[in-house]
Amino acid sequence: MQVKDRMTPNPTTAAEDTSFEEALHIMKEKKIRRLPIVSKSGRLSGIVVQKDLFSASPSAATSLSVFEVHYLLSKLKMKDVMTKRVVTVGDDCPLEEAARIMVDYKIGCLPITKDGKLLGIITETDIFKTFVEILGGRTKGLRLTLDVTERKGELAVLAGEIAKQNGNIITLATFSGKNASDRIITVKVTDAPKEALLKDLEDNGIKVLNAMDMTEGGYTPTIIK
Repeated sequence: MQVKDRMTPNPTTAAEDTSFEEALHIMKEKKIRRLPIVSKSGRLSGIVVQKDLFSASPSAATSLSVFEVHYLLSKLKMKDVMTKRVVTVGDDCPLEEAARIMVDYKIGCLPITKDGKLLGIITETDIFKTFVEILGGRTKGLRLTLDVTERKGELAVLAGEIAKQNGNIITLATFSGKNASDRIITVKVTDAPKEALLKDLEDNGIKVLNAMDMTEGGYTPTIIK
């Protein structure tokens, strides 16, 4: 999967001379936290995130009057507050590489460009949504977390034991274990009897770390009021 499959195409943008108040209005109206800035030629020239606007606003302790604050903010343009050094990727960038880049650069979004022109934008929310899909977060079934030795054919053994119990693999993901030779596998299965499947897996040397029956809608959070 590539970023073009999960990006927001033709995102809302602002010009370099867009005022502070107008930019803030756009972000509130569109319910977005990031606003790409484009030049008159249509090329990406910077990006503004909501905290940039808040940082540019005078603090509550300012001695300026309301009218003075309003006047100063009306003169503030996006070219004055935008981040000019913008990390971007092309629309053919693999989704996992986009996620890695966002982690490495400690950023919450990636503008997608081609020849300097803005094609779309992908955010950490888009990455989270994909993560939910990968792990079957909205699908009911038996969720197994397994600790297996990383060796050839191990996934085939796992799939074979699930098939033996007439089970169907809905999602499967692998993660690094504590040791270099270990691999943690999270798999969601339907139609297989839980206890019989767990016994078969353990008989084949697959250590079951966790087994949860997940209903449609998933885990219910606790909301503290």
